[in-house]
Amino acid sequence: MNPLLQRLHPYPFERLRELTRDIVPSPAHRPISLGIGEPKHPTPPLVECALVGALQGLSSYPATAGTPALREAIAGWVQRRYGVALDPATQVLPVNGSREALFAFAQAVVDASRPGATVVVPNPFYQIYEGAALLAGAQVAYANSDPARNFAVDWSGIDEATWARTQLLYVCSPGNPTGAVMPLVEWQRLFELSDRHGFVIASDECYSEIYFGDEPPLGALQAANALGRDRFERLVVFTSLSKRSNVPGMRSGFVAGDAALLKDFLLYRTYHGSAMSLPVQAASIAAWNDEAHVRDNRVQYRLKFERVTPMLADVLDVKLPDAGFYLWAGVPGADDVAFARGLLAQYNVAVLPGSLLARSARGVNPGAGRIRMALVAPLDECVEAAERIVAYTRAHLT
Repeated sequence: MNPLLQRLHPYPFERLRELTRDIVPSPAHRPISLGIGEPKHPTPPLVECALVGALQGLSSYPATAGTPALREAIAGWVQRRYGVALDPATQVLPVNGSREALFAFAQAVVDASRPGATVVVPNPFYQIYEGAALLAGAQVAYANSDPARNFAVDWSGIDEATWARTQLLYVCSPGNPTGAVMPLVEWQRLFELSDRHGFVIASDECYSEIYFGDEPPLGALQAANALGRDRFERLVVFTSLSKRSNVPGMRSGFVAGDAALLKDFLLYRTYHGSAMSLPVQAASIAAWNDEAHVRDNRVQYRLKFERVTPMLADVLDVKLPDAGFYLWAGVPGADDVAFARGLLAQYNVAVLPGSLLARSARGVNPGAGRIRMALVAPLDECVEAAERIVAYTRAHLT
């Protein structure tokens, strides 16, 4: 076996299962999970109809680059959403969800033969970034989040010597788990660093359509365009229909940006065997071309956050994030694992300890003492879970 496999850490949910293996959840309460960020809202009927109506496409091999119609639908959505014009033929590539593409991209970009090959990731972070870097033969540098700025990433924590070795930077905006959104000034700083050191920026934006204010989150392509970087040098963006359109099982997303990078990534994917089936492409076109279901989805999340956040703020260190569907909360006593274990045992509510989503860097684990709660369940379940969390916290930890 590839010896690099031994460098991988167990996935957070596997670690949580081990940490709670000895617990028998309270039988007096129905189980409610706020742990996994899996959308639970109904799939839009227009997507289901498009999928079923295109089942004859199962008899054909799909092209890795996708159909022109899908690439045009994606480019059209980017134009409407961000005001950015893309060439559908060279700057857009459909992928089987952002997760597999984020992982595969590192395998195509990283040159492990160069001394000190490094990938920079935010900390805490989506674990795919780290695994992708390690299996590509790179070392990982962690940029800690800053609690003073609503947990935005402190990029100044990475020194110049590390930036000089960096080949790939993963950015997540809106962030998982913190919900922080990168402003234009931070994008400008990262672009300047990329120009100076030559590394590629991979921007994960799969939570971009779940937000709480009037203005949608700034995207990387939008930021680049505003700064006169309309060729998107060394920049690619990843996004997905999973959260936007409630179709996590469809595994549909896209990569867009630097045409030269996408040309090479397409070559990699052709050998990797990662073409999207024609029925899924048809359903994806329907989803990208419709915004009504996205607005309805956003309203449902806003209602949940409006109800739950004030309840939890009475007992936890938590406030509304910039965007996304997670609450990133500090717990009394600062022991996130103990809090998650006790809550599961006594009230049958599952949350994810923040320390499992981060690594110790510069003497601190920036996820320690916090929990991630995914408000993906129906409104009544989220409210009930919040009531139980309040009761548990008041009874045991205050």
